[in-house]
Amino acid sequence: MSQPDVDTWRTQVRQWLATVLEPVREAESTDDAPDLAVFHNLPDDEERLLLERCRAYQRARFDAGYQALTLPRANGGPGLSAAHAMAFAQEEAAFQVPPSTELISVTVRLVGMAVSLFGTAEQRDVYARAFLRTDLLACQLFSEPGAGSDLAALSTRARQEASEDDQEESGGDWVIDGQKVWTSGAQFADHGLLLARTDPDVVKQAGITAFLVPMDAPGVEIRPIRQMSGGASFNEVFLSGVRVPDRLQIGRPGQGWEVATTTLAFERTASGTGNRRKGGTFTDVLALARSLDRTGDPLVRQRLADLYIRAALRTATVDRVARASAAGGRPGPEASLTKLMASDLLTRTGQAAAELMGARISADTGEPGTFAWTQHLLGAPGYRLAGGTDQIQRNLIGERVLKLPGEPRVDRAPFSELSGN
Repeated sequence: MSQPDVDTWRTQVRQWLATVLEPVREAESTDDAPDLAVFHNLPDDEERLLLERCRAYQRARFDAGYQALTLPRANGGPGLSAAHAMAFAQEEAAFQVPPSTELISVTVRLVGMAVSLFGTAEQRDVYARAFLRTDLLACQLFSEPGAGSDLAALSTRARQEASEDDQEESGGDWVIDGQKVWTSGAQFADHGLLLARTDPDVVKQAGITAFLVPMDAPGVEIRPIRQMSGGASFNEVFLSGVRVPDRLQIGRPGQGWEVATTTLAFERTASGTGNRRKGGTFTDVLALARSLDRTGDPLVRQRLADLYIRAALRTATVDRVARASAAGGRPGPEASLTKLMASDLLTRTGQAAAELMGARISADTGEPGTFAWTQHLLGAPGYRLAGGTDQIQRNLIGERVLKLPGEPRVDRAPFSELSGN
């Protein structure tokens, strides 16, 4: 089936957006000052209100046929090209989209897409559609205390047992024990996409299986992690004898690593290009420099020029990667470029603001738009870890994009034979 002309389709998108959103307007007062936090630091009741605003827009977008634009038709999507997805993002930027959250992004852009690509027809119908429409919310249960950058070293175990329900028509229940960490929005999620080791007697990447775990299942315990910025948007999740029916296995047994790498590529793309504002921008730093009457300083002008150039290069790279992506294709290692550039830009933006403000950045002076920069500074280091550390991104770029020799691998033995397992 031929795809619609991008320019004609873009006009239709703009007309639809105008029916559900207000256009972007210039800030008119200090009350309109941008949120400079990299990660949300809201109380639970405010976070729930924000989630409902986000979900209302996501449902409208899904119902209008504008969700998961590059998802192949065979997997339930419209199967449009990367150019269509880029056109939608450009048009959407002109409107006041409800500020998203990590949980919305994970649900729609990670878990929803993963279930659409790897799930059965029934799973796509029951779960993928609900995730893409945000009727259900899903968190990501990947990282562990001992398996962060080396995710394949995860030790959460899943063993198969006879189902407690004699009427169960599938292969029985999986019983899961382990711990996950750094889980965004777990306290609000209906399900979690979890990776567990189902075969310890093969190499570590081959013995992993993916599951959808109901977050209210007996044996699931969620504990918030207090961040240095004051919020608690992350959690650690403990799983003790959690029973999951076989019908909630995503992909084949042992296919979990493929599910993980595909999902992480989506995460890096979302981290580098998502429409949720994360921290301060060049525009905010420029406004700060003007408010402090520092734009005449040649060193400040040099720093501002450098920051502007890096922001423009990131935008150009996002555009280039999107245009190079095959229509409906899964994101590859190129997604690491946008993720790495995004985290680097956040760090440099915070440094520029700190240099402009000096000691004032460490205390609330009462001046409009100043103290909020501490939220950026305290959150930016975490963004260098989220979605894969900067070091991991450089490894992926070096080995898979530049085709440089890989690092020596010393863990090719079965997982059960590796030290400590």
